[in-house]
Amino acid sequence: MMEEDVELQPAMSTGTGAAPELSAVVVPLLKGVIYRDSAGPLWNALYSLQARVRDYVAVLGLELAMDEAEGYAFLRSRTSLADDPDESPGTKSPRLITRRPLSFHVSLLLALLRKKLAEFDAGGGDTRLVLSRDQIVELVRVFLPTQSNEARLVDQIDAHLTKIVDLGFLRRLKPASGGAGGQASFEVRRILKAFVDAQWLAEFDARLEGYRAHLQTGSGSATDE
Repeated sequence: MMEEDVELQPAMSTGTGAAPELSAVVVPLLKGVIYRDSAGPLWNALYSLQARVRDYVAVLGLELAMDEAEGYAFLRSRTSLADDPDESPGTKSPRLITRRPLSFHVSLLLALLRKKLAEFDAGGGDTRLVLSRDQIVELVRVFLPTQSNEARLVDQIDAHLTKIVDLGFLRRLKPASGGAGGQASFEVRRILKAFVDAQWLAEFDARLEGYRAHLQTGSGSATDE
């Protein structure tokens, strides 16, 4: 299922107990996601040390999520410890990784991007999905109330895109790299697949109906999920 909260990882020191080569891998993981395509040597070190990394971060209540096929790795709260209904508020284990709610519109946009990524993968070919801002606007437009002010609509979507870039699910490309005549372009990061799984995607059409109904009530402008 798609988690309504996203876990963001703070930077911190691992202390002096870890071996230097282990610290060199764990510290970047605590700061954020490691991508194979942009951190080759670090990725190779993580691959060779992953068993030790798993043991080390387990002490912190974390687990390593590493997808070798897609080329990304990150830390998340251990499934066995996160949101345990049997734990009382006074005995719950402290969370090292902060959970932050997604706004309704950011959640909708992530769902649409995940569907676009699935369609892109089904077509084969390139491994990088790059979308222009206009293409993303068109994905969202059918779900938003009709607006006469096009500039305001684009500004709103720009704000949502900035949030998604901050979360790490999109990477903003330089105009020259996007090849869209100076228009802003974004690469959909494949780590999105780790947060929106295949089961969630299978229920996508039903969920979109829920989004439409939510927007028709007029409550979609200020709802956090």
